Amino acid sequence: MNISLTVISQAIIGLVIVMTLLGYYLGKRKTATPKTTAAMAGASALLPPVALIFLLVLITKDDIK
Repeated sequence: MNISLTVISQAIIGLVIVMTLLGYYLGKRKTATPKTTAAMAGASALLPPVALIFLLVLITKDDIK
């Protein structure tokens, strides 16, 4: 069973895009620095378990006023 490097790289790029958008959306609601949060979420997407933990932490954090 061969998996092409192109398919793997497209999946990683797709995950980075999704994580960056989710990070910005949640960062806007839950932190004072949404751009930094989005950058950290995008970087964490390179390691999917870390990305899931990052999302869980953002989801459980209280909203700012």
